[in-house]
Amino acid sequence: MVFGFPGRTNEYLPAVGVDQIVNVLNPAKIEIRENALKIVDSYMRKDDAIKIKYASKFASIANYWKKWIGESQGIKQTNAIAKKQELEKEFSKIVEAKDLVGYKTLLSDFEKLYKEIESVSLARDYWIEIAYRNVELLGITFNAYQLEQIFLRGGEAAFVNRRDAVLNSLEGKFKNYSAEVDKPVFEKLVQLYADKSPKEYLPSNMVGVNFTELANEIYATSKLTSLESATELLTGSAEEVIKRLNADKAYQFGKELHTIFYTKIEPKFQQLNLEIEAVQKQYMKALMDVFPNERFYPDANSTLRVNYGLVQGYEPKDGVYYTTQTFLKGVMEKYVPGDYEFDVPQKLQDLYNSKDYGQYGENGKMPVNILSTNHMTGGNSGSPVVDANGNLIGLAFDTTWEGTMSDLYFDADIVRSIMVDIRYVLFIIDKYAGAKNLIEEMTIVHPKK
Repeated sequence: MVFGFPGRTNEYLPAVGVDQIVNVLNPAKIEIRENALKIVDSYMRKDDAIKIKYASKFASIANYWKKWIGESQGIKQTNAIAKKQELEKEFSKIVEAKDLVGYKTLLSDFEKLYKEIESVSLARDYWIEIAYRNVELLGITFNAYQLEQIFLRGGEAAFVNRRDAVLNSLEGKFKNYSAEVDKPVFEKLVQLYADKSPKEYLPSNMVGVNFTELANEIYATSKLTSLESATELLTGSAEEVIKRLNADKAYQFGKELHTIFYTKIEPKFQQLNLEIEAVQKQYMKALMDVFPNERFYPDANSTLRVNYGLVQGYEPKDGVYYTTQTFLKGVMEKYVPGDYEFDVPQKLQDLYNSKDYGQYGENGKMPVNILSTNHMTGGNSGSPVVDANGNLIGLAFDTTWEGTMSDLYFDADIVRSIMVDIRYVLFIIDKYAGAKNLIEEMTIVHPKK
């Protein structure tokens, strides 16, 4: 059983909603992050200082990039959309047969609303992924944009209060920032934005632009590319700061993107999303009424959730089978000396070579990870995993690539959670780190004995 506070899942979306996610929204977000990752990775591999600055950010960008790829693959591999369509056909047949008037238009309502929301959802994702998340300079212009908006609404006192918070946040951002890395990311991603975001939501300053020349000008002149010059820019009275901000090339460019987002994109998206949520609520009630013998387990909603499963391997594709366990041998097989992802400390190598696993090994091997049929999502990382007797046997930390589709559709044949075996955690604490004082504080049980 996994105990935790998982974020959000959407198991009961209609087929049209899942189709839009997999075939329209996910491909756009995957392409954006793939381009950002390639550029950042190229700099990390040739400069150790940049590698240190960007390691955490790179992992964060890659996390959902991998999730969206796996989610789309899993949905297609399990024919989830077709299965939902079959369910909806059966649903419609029963609704008609029983003349359940209140439920007759639900599926057609979904079709209409998802068609309406598609372009604004896509535009929203382009803004979030490019202007807010993956181009750091544009994220900084967003902080400045909020500062200007607060001044316009609340005056000097509100401005001063907000400016302190902005300067504090910028200190953290610039600690691990490189304009050299961010500039090619800006150039590539804003070109994608201009080429592929729906035209009706595209800012005028992105039409017919040479983005190489724009990037050169912005990163050469903007005061928002370093902490010192940004602090200087934001120092003074509100009117002085706002005037200087609006003369800054980076801010000018970012401001138009953020203005379009708040005046056109977000209001339209929220209006349509509220309508979809209202239909979804009715649809959920209808499913339980129409299929009274089905079990409808609850979606994750950031509250405590307990779910159960079995330790079990699976076949992700023809001719490939993943076993229930991995061992330290697998860590060593991936070892690449000096590689920032796959380097292995010498002490761990020595423990492996001497097979010095203490009480934590099993038949001369050191267990590392476990696969199970548990259903997890973002927010479950670090959740305790207990056996039938309540013993802590592991910590959940990931889902197999294909299994990430379980946010939208759970299939026990392919969804697998990945947990670190608690014996490996104890082995690292005891044999690798030498923290025997922590081991002595615990009650170690041996269920198999």
